[in-house]
Amino acid sequence: MEPVTHFLTGACLGRAGFNRKTAYATLAAVLAAEAADLDVFWGFAGPVEELKHHRGITHTFWAVPVLAGVVVGAVWLLDRWRVTRRRKAEGAPSFSSAAADEKGGNARQPVHWGWLYLTAFVAALSHLLLDWANNYGVRPFFPFDPHWYAGSFVFIAEPVVWALLFPALFMPWVLGLADREIGARRQRFRGRGWAVFALCGMLILGCWRWAEHAQALVMLNNSPISAEPALRIAAEPYPVNPFRWHAIVETADTFQTAEIDTRTGTIESDARRDVLYKPADTPAVEAAKQTELGRVYLDWGTWAVVRELGPEPAPGMEAPQLPPNRTWTTVEFTDLRFEYPFIGTRSLNGRPPLAGWVYIVDGREDAGEDLNGHVQR
Repeated sequence: MEPVTHFLTGACLGRAGFNRKTAYATLAAVLAAEAADLDVFWGFAGPVEELKHHRGITHTFWAVPVLAGVVVGAVWLLDRWRVTRRRKAEGAPSFSSAAADEKGGNARQPVHWGWLYLTAFVAALSHLLLDWANNYGVRPFFPFDPHWYAGSFVFIAEPVVWALLFPALFMPWVLGLADREIGARRQRFRGRGWAVFALCGMLILGCWRWAEHAQALVMLNNSPISAEPALRIAAEPYPVNPFRWHAIVETADTFQTAEIDTRTGTIESDARRDVLYKPADTPAVEAAKQTELGRVYLDWGTWAVVRELGPEPAPGMEAPQLPPNRTWTTVEFTDLRFEYPFIGTRSLNGRPPLAGWVYIVDGREDAGEDLNGHVQR
């Protein structure tokens, strides 16, 4: 899922009850829920490296306890800094947070590090669960098992989830402002009910979508859209509408897409519009598959289509400058999972979503790579 969902989920996990057990619970939950996406820093090494490592080692079961520990360590440093600053202001020696609170006689909630680690652990695990639910997927057993696993029943950006999580985060704050206006006594742990409601709503929505996804696959199996035997099928989720699914069917010679409505039980597919014949494996295509971009893309792109476009410049990348006796061609990598009709096979910037291009010279040499509009240097 995108970062906003992870942030809001972490905040709700902290407020759902962990914040009653220990100080810093909500902070730790938010940090741990986002921590796996630190792999975005691979983008500084180029778009191909970013795709290669995105949802890699930080999105594994082995990383969950490590990330939780790192988050707790960061919170410990913050706590030490706060305590030291407070004790210096009071002219007394530094103590641990709990000792400082006890000695100072204040009512600040103590830190229970075991509960804090459990909070961070659960929040880090939620990141894997949410990312598995969409059709991008995760590799939870990497590097021992590089296979991608994807539930494919929730869209990467789901407005219904936002509609559940945003009120859970902001309504307690709004109600707190109202209480202060009328002079009501301040509640210490406001918002637990909102957070529990939002998390339960997410669970119910996920189960509902999972059931509709299973129904879409059953419909696709029972009502074949292609005259040829299907080698594999997939149903990709739409945002908001849990009844609508973008279907993909692979046969020996073609890919065919369809639109499924599980509420009405209908499947729509036009053989003249929705059938893509598998492109030929030309020497340029084979050479492109051996490039770094090609290897990374084919490892990730479970529904990848690779085709030679001819001497057509890739969007955002200059064509190679060659002597007259040499020729070049462009090889394009796309993934059918993300070619939704509402996005289009070509977006407004002229690029298919999550696509890559490689310039191949004389049918064998790599002369430039571009991924999603960013040139690999």
